[in-house]
Amino acid sequence: MASHRRPKQPSRARVTVLTTAAAAAVVLSAQAANAAPSAKPSKDEVKSKVDKLYEEAEKATEAYDGAKEKQDKLEKDISTLQDKVARGQDELNQLRDGIGTMASAQYRSGSIDPSIQLFLSADPDDYLDKASTLDQLSGQQVEALKKIQEKQRELAQERQEATDKLKDLASTRTELGKKKKEVQGKLADAQKLLNSLTAQERAALQADQARASRDSMRNALSGSTVSASGRAGAAFAAAQSVIGSPYVYGASGPSSFDCSGLTSWAYAQAGVSIPRTSQAQANAGTRIYSQSDLRVGDLVLFYGDLHHIGLYAGNGQVLHAPHTGASVRYESIGNMPFQFGVRI
Repeated sequence: MASHRRPKQPSRARVTVLTTAAAAAVVLSAQAANAAPSAKPSKDEVKSKVDKLYEEAEKATEAYDGAKEKQDKLEKDISTLQDKVARGQDELNQLRDGIGTMASAQYRSGSIDPSIQLFLSADPDDYLDKASTLDQLSGQQVEALKKIQEKQRELAQERQEATDKLKDLASTRTELGKKKKEVQGKLADAQKLLNSLTAQERAALQADQARASRDSMRNALSGSTVSASGRAGAAFAAAQSVIGSPYVYGASGPSSFDCSGLTSWAYAQAGVSIPRTSQAQANAGTRIYSQSDLRVGDLVLFYGDLHHIGLYAGNGQVLHAPHTGASVRYESIGNMPFQFGVRI
């Protein structure tokens, strides 16, 4: 007779687990279905983030400019030192030849001075320290040996100085490379954000910037301002002549500029040499802490770390190179945190 068995029932625990998992799956599916897609940032939000990245890039740009300026100076210093060392070595060789000529003459006469013989085979520093031998030399020989000793010491000092500067140059080049990468990284991030906007949104941003620049220009030209002094006026006129030139980090004219590149170039056109970076330019003249005391052509410093600079344009406006993606233009001085002016 066939055996009839009841099918095995699942355990209560298993039923509970399965039920709970199914319920959770239903809840998660419902949440996923009802969840709103991540909101695309608005044009104004993108602009705010991009402006922040541009500000950070400009900080790095000023550090880059400082490292570049230091590198250029070190390269010139090293070149000058190497030339001095080469000339000094020639002078030393001539002095040694002179001593050799003395020795040769004494040798031919059969009376070579033992002190000369000692010099030719030893370091004159050691030799001159042995005062007991000095009385064996003529005045001319003593003078020649002293000149050789001084020249050797001078050459050793110059060679050490050149070596130190070469080490400094290597570290400066490393720093320059880091700052360049930092600037490029910030600018790339800003460009990605801008690329997330529609063509219409990007056009609207550009129109806003152009309109603000035109308004600032009208304010600067129509307001009653105190006239600039001769060279400040000439510097400001030079900056006006390049309105519309693109901002390029590390550039100092004549066709592109960063902020301190514009101000240093403008004053150079007026025959005045000022430092390259905004932080250094902050100490290039008399500081003016009240905006009401500013004159056209004064330098104007912004932000607590002084990483941005422009030229005062009058009537509360500044003429400056703002940031990547923008051109040399007028802007309200109130758009940035004013620190002080500098009158050259």
